[in-house]
Amino acid sequence: MDKVIKIRNLDCAACAAELSEELEDIKGVTHAAADFINQRVSLSYESAEAFEKAIDVISHFEEVEIIDGNAPEKKESHLKEIVSIAISAVFFVAGLVLTLLFGSDERWSFSLIVSFWLVAFLAAGWEVAVNAGKNAVRAFKDGFHPSVLLDENLLMLIAAIGAIAIGEYMEAVAVVLLYQIGELLQSLAVGSSRGAIKRLMEMKSDSAVRLTENGQEEVEPEVLCEGDILLIRRGDKTPVDCVITEGESELDTKSLTGESYLREVRTGDEVLAGCVNEGNAFKARVLRPYSESAVAKIMELVENSSASKAKPEKFITKFARIYTPVVVLLAVLIAVIPPLFQGYNFPIWVGRALNFLVISCPCALIISVPLTYFSGVGALAREGVLTKGAVYLDKLASVKVVAFDKTGTLTEGKFSVANVVGGDKVLGYAAAAERNSSHPLAQAFANVETPYTAEKTEEIAGMGISCEICGAHVLVGSARLLRGHGIEVEEEVSDMVAVYVAEDGILLGRVEIADTVRGNAAEALLALKGQGVKKLVVLTGDSEERAKETLKGLSVDEIRARLLPDEKPLFARELKREGTLLYVGDGINDTPVMAESDVSAAMGALGSDAAIEASDFVLASDNLAALAKAVKAAKKTRKIVTENIVFSIAVKVALMVLSLFGSIPLWAAVFGDVGVMLLAVLNSMRMRMKL
Repeated sequence: MDKVIKIRNLDCAACAAELSEELEDIKGVTHAAADFINQRVSLSYESAEAFEKAIDVISHFEEVEIIDGNAPEKKESHLKEIVSIAISAVFFVAGLVLTLLFGSDERWSFSLIVSFWLVAFLAAGWEVAVNAGKNAVRAFKDGFHPSVLLDENLLMLIAAIGAIAIGEYMEAVAVVLLYQIGELLQSLAVGSSRGAIKRLMEMKSDSAVRLTENGQEEVEPEVLCEGDILLIRRGDKTPVDCVITEGESELDTKSLTGESYLREVRTGDEVLAGCVNEGNAFKARVLRPYSESAVAKIMELVENSSASKAKPEKFITKFARIYTPVVVLLAVLIAVIPPLFQGYNFPIWVGRALNFLVISCPCALIISVPLTYFSGVGALAREGVLTKGAVYLDKLASVKVVAFDKTGTLTEGKFSVANVVGGDKVLGYAAAAERNSSHPLAQAFANVETPYTAEKTEEIAGMGISCEICGAHVLVGSARLLRGHGIEVEEEVSDMVAVYVAEDGILLGRVEIADTVRGNAAEALLALKGQGVKKLVVLTGDSEERAKETLKGLSVDEIRARLLPDEKPLFARELKREGTLLYVGDGINDTPVMAESDVSAAMGALGSDAAIEASDFVLASDNLAALAKAVKAAKKTRKIVTENIVFSIAVKVALMVLSLFGSIPLWAAVFGDVGVMLLAVLNSMRMRMKL
């Protein structure tokens, strides 16, 4: 059984990792993922007992609260932390000033200075001590959980108490004060990223105006049904995907597409949910319910995007679990063993051990790596590209070969009858046969009236339809379908798709269906080449001649034509040998090749639910130009993650080596730890900049 539990007050990646580990240690819990960005816990469990135990663990984890979907959202406040830091800083500065003015040789000045520093220590350190105490209780509850005990709170508390024990009161205050400042700045950075997600979630409209026989009524988007007529007023968000039935206007679509210009729409145009009406009021007919709308798909993708972690994220989580206990053990050895050989000079080596302990805290990596991936997911979303998880960003950054479906991907996929060869009977037979077909070409016949009814209909994958009409055996489809039944067909090279019609083994004629290449397809393909993609391939069931005619002018390196749906995965497997493969498609028949590819993208507005479900990325507005930006964002994300890992480890190793020789004071070690963390976080925030 699976459950998503909404929470609040889970404010750091390290805490999320600890909570996930505690939950996965529960018997009967098969998977647990705590998401500190979206404030939720994804839980897979086998029994009610395991679920109840998990709820108990979550509700007793630090300050975490479980909330229901209707709970009012608390405004994030850092007043408590700010007040603690301010009081600590005032007394710390006062103690420092007294030390500089009067020194600490006199009894009265020494007592006053120490009193100031102790107040400063308690103001900043009480929360560290409380959290370390709570963790100690949790660590020994139902077994021993070392990573819960040995977290950054305990590291800082040990360092501070050790400093007090050797008489370094100022160092002790500096440890907890700098640590609390770092925690506050981390929380502000995470809050900023969380705010970006909340703004993305605001695409959903809270209500819709439905027109009925009795006038207007305001309803929730979830209750709207296909065919309902809506009134979209100026300033309203479109609540569901719909088509304009009356009026014209201008729409702000940047929440979906990332484009700042207004889109002009008029009667007959399709409008996606989440657009804001910036022009005149208009009427629209609901095309599909809210659960199938673009906004619903986007919100689901965004909410689940942090569940699939990239390899560096998984590595950092596992690394921290092993690394922290090892570091604590090394610090103990540094404090105890060298003094035994240097005249029992424990104070010096205890100080060095404390330096080593503070510097080694892995906060910079634990915070910055997931934050970078999350920011990368947000960067793609701003360009209208939704991803199902950070793991796919790494794959997208490595793409060398891109394969496209032709119809509905490189072309508009909006079919219409352009020409009929053979008379009304040919058109009527084709319309009757295609009436119940799921193939994209069938939409060209949706509004064609026909006196005929097709019976015993059989859809032949990738070729067409076999049926009976008025007692005759009728074939409607490609030239290959007719040839397979012994009927000679002479194909003409054209950029239009030809649907041939035969009756009882005799060719009656053909219906020519028009489709056009997307306006920005040429620019999008060139942009992909500019991002390091080596090869662009088209996989199509159409003939090679027609595909070349349709796609002329596009920088396509290779066309694989006349492919049946079950043949596309075979060619995808072959293309993968040339490098990481991205496949872009839009239909149900694209799902097998999407599964075979290294990474895949679906056309969100026109794409089928099956293709969107099978893909790793969704182009929310069918904008091919966003693909190159997505690849660029993925590469930038990976680069920043690598920079943070290398920089953090290099600086920490250097500082740890220096600490062993006593070259740095304890407060500098803390500053180095907090400073490294803040620099890594700030570097992560570069993903928030425009691509």
